[in-house]
Amino acid sequence: MAIEYTPGPLLDAVRQFPTALWNDSADPDELRQSIAFGGVGATCNPSIAYTCIKQKADRWIPRIKELAEEMPDVTESEIGWQVVREMSVEAAQLLEPIFEEHKGRNGRLSIQTDPRLARSADALVQQAVEFSQLAPNIVVKAPATSVGVKAIEEATYRGVSMNVTVSFSVPQVVATGEAIERGLKRREAEGMDVSTMGPVVTLMAGRLDDWLKIVAERDQLFLDPGHLEWAGIAAIKRAYQEFQSRGLRARILNAAFRNVLQWSELQGGDLVVSPPFKWQQRINASDYKPVSKIDEPVDPKIMNTLLQIPEFVRAYEPDGMTPEEFDTFGATRRTLRGFLEADNDLDALVRDVIMPAP
Repeated sequence: MAIEYTPGPLLDAVRQFPTALWNDSADPDELRQSIAFGGVGATCNPSIAYTCIKQKADRWIPRIKELAEEMPDVTESEIGWQVVREMSVEAAQLLEPIFEEHKGRNGRLSIQTDPRLARSADALVQQAVEFSQLAPNIVVKAPATSVGVKAIEEATYRGVSMNVTVSFSVPQVVATGEAIERGLKRREAEGMDVSTMGPVVTLMAGRLDDWLKIVAERDQLFLDPGHLEWAGIAAIKRAYQEFQSRGLRARILNAAFRNVLQWSELQGGDLVVSPPFKWQQRINASDYKPVSKIDEPVDPKIMNTLLQIPEFVRAYEPDGMTPEEFDTFGATRRTLRGFLEADNDLDALVRDVIMPAP
């Protein structure tokens, strides 16, 4: 069936520039509309699955009950993750025509590895391989930690298109982009095909902004608070330049949307922007005119403010952190804890369905 596109700033932008639009949700209704806006990808994880179950309880609550009957020996967590798998497969099917048209570069559904496996590279690789087999157009998320860097390279070598997550800084993006590149080159050296692989490296721009705001409050910094809204943008622009100069084949993906700058300032780049659906609606209802800004530097006054914050410098300079320091970076710990809490929320939801309180 042909796609009926929705005119507006989003469609104008994706037709004018190589900047790709992905939907930060696997909800099928949202995804269909995002595709009509020009969207070519989407994502799923326990937090998204939890939200979808709550919003579409009439469909998913009965399915959880069925899964509990079909798999009487498994844990609540295993039932919850089976729902994540099923949601992901459904969303992936909506994107398959785009995947085929773009020969693997777009049309992908991103599914996240279980954050409870984040301490084991082998476990992350095994789950990445398993998830990649759910549908031909799956891209698998693994964290930009010291363990994750190893898993990302190995999973790429095994043919998994990877999406880096829990990533907020230029050094994390560069380290994982290079890990993907090593994995691709290992495959090529053994005569294996990489032509249809579609790896991306996420920089969670909004979560870097969030962390620096916490740091500014913690350290009682006297600065223009509006300048902190540009931290993630500055990091992505620097990371994009690094990828271009290093010849890395993975694309940067902007996530953790906080403001429209994360759309407008990245236009023109060969990268991915993944706003929540509500932001897509907001942008498309505006009078925004797409302009290429990826190569425009952030205002020097703003950069002067940001570069006075040591935590920003660590996040901005390509060698600002070692992989071991990724693990203790404040945004990393906050985000991993949040993902673990989302796992717990999904477990609790399943528990309430299969064993309601008396």
